[in-house]
Amino acid sequence: MSEKFSATLRIGDLNDFIAPSQACIVTIKDQLKPNRLKSQEKPQNAVKIEPPINAEPVKISLKDCLACSGCITSAETVMLEKQSLDEFLSNINKGKAVIVSISPQSRASLAAHFGLSPLQVFEKLTTFFKSLGVKAVFDTSCSRDIALVEACNEFVVRYRQSQSCDDDKCEASLPMISSSCPGWICYAEKTLGSYILPYISSVKSPQQTMGAVIKRYLGQKMSMRPDEVYHVTVMPCYDKKLEAARDDFVFEMEYTGRDSTNGRLHVAEVDSVLTSGEVLELLQSKSVDFSTLDESSLDRMLTNVTDDGHLYGVDGSSGGYAETIFRHAAKVLFGRDIEGPLDFKMIRNSDFREVTLEVDGRTVLKFALCYGFRNLQNVVRKIKIGKCDYHFLEIMACPSGCLNGGGQIKPKPGQSAKDLIQQLETIYLQNVLAADPFQNPIVKGLYDEWLEEPGSEKAKLYLHTQYHPVVKSLTSQLHNW
Repeated sequence: MSEKFSATLRIGDLNDFIAPSQACIVTIKDQLKPNRLKSQEKPQNAVKIEPPINAEPVKISLKDCLACSGCITSAETVMLEKQSLDEFLSNINKGKAVIVSISPQSRASLAAHFGLSPLQVFEKLTTFFKSLGVKAVFDTSCSRDIALVEACNEFVVRYRQSQSCDDDKCEASLPMISSSCPGWICYAEKTLGSYILPYISSVKSPQQTMGAVIKRYLGQKMSMRPDEVYHVTVMPCYDKKLEAARDDFVFEMEYTGRDSTNGRLHVAEVDSVLTSGEVLELLQSKSVDFSTLDESSLDRMLTNVTDDGHLYGVDGSSGGYAETIFRHAAKVLFGRDIEGPLDFKMIRNSDFREVTLEVDGRTVLKFALCYGFRNLQNVVRKIKIGKCDYHFLEIMACPSGCLNGGGQIKPKPGQSAKDLIQQLETIYLQNVLAADPFQNPIVKGLYDEWLEEPGSEKAKLYLHTQYHPVVKSLTSQLHNW
């Protein structure tokens, strides 16, 4: 396998993966015999077999990648060809209507690097991207609010279903598990299989929710076909590139050409994903002095910004799923309005915390934040043996959640990773007004004009997805060792 890596994709010092990623070098001999290795000689983690001389390297597809942020395989080629800086710039030059959606975690990363506020970063990025020819720059805090509204509705439906019958099969609906982390989703599909997938929320991530809104709704408002819009997201995580490439997030549309020929086009909700680090690389390649760049007015159509210029969104640097759904469920199911911050109690470590609601001495809601593979594996084991008593789990593959994504800008010289995370959390929490997603005027408008109501058939069609057990092709080839 080629060991050539792009400038922005490097093996880091991550230590929270399932197996040692640095040893994950996969090659397979032609006509490998089943008795080549004795059972006791099978490697415990990574597979490393020396190929015969002049053998062609194995081509690993995107679907073979575990997507745990711990390794880069030759799937890198696929990602970089369609989601590189060069591809982004070339589509601007092709005259497509390029729209950029920026995540709040990436804004925080750039804010920490340049010593600016997230609002200043957003306004300066708007100036920069539009100087390149981008048509509009939006905020995925808005699409996250839509995803949260759908997730709140889904949880209430699942909870009521679990309480309304005595059949053990009804319990398969809980715990509901968040679905916004593509690293976790990829791991669940490829390693855990069908026993865990029914528990995962069907709501698309904020990235893909934004893609659905832009390609299926906003394009029409702007009198453009979905294929005429090139949608780019700025994310804290390389796994978001994998997420955007999923077949589930590509839809078909009828097409009539200028010569009146008819056909069908396949359109991706998100065409390209740039990480926070790649945006920094782009700024540097253009010799932009970002700190002195002018600050432009924000595009308010899909951006969470108040009339007086303040950004707003939910608390929670990884999406706020547990907290938002907990508050909503407490009010809708039990009539409890919870004021002030939730009292999350540390269980194993700072990446495993839980919160409960008691009514008449009985625990009626039990939610947990579970970040990092070491913690999530413990939870998964309990679900598998039927010993998990949580109603909802906010699971993220990265320790410390999305602010610590593999695509974020690295610590400066002399700065520890821990110090950087603390800085990012401070920037994130102190510069965004906490707001209820159900009161977001943009979200209300989208339901009124397009989606009808949370959980509607239209909402399920455009904002929900499904998951599939995946048998890795390499596994099938090595199964008979």
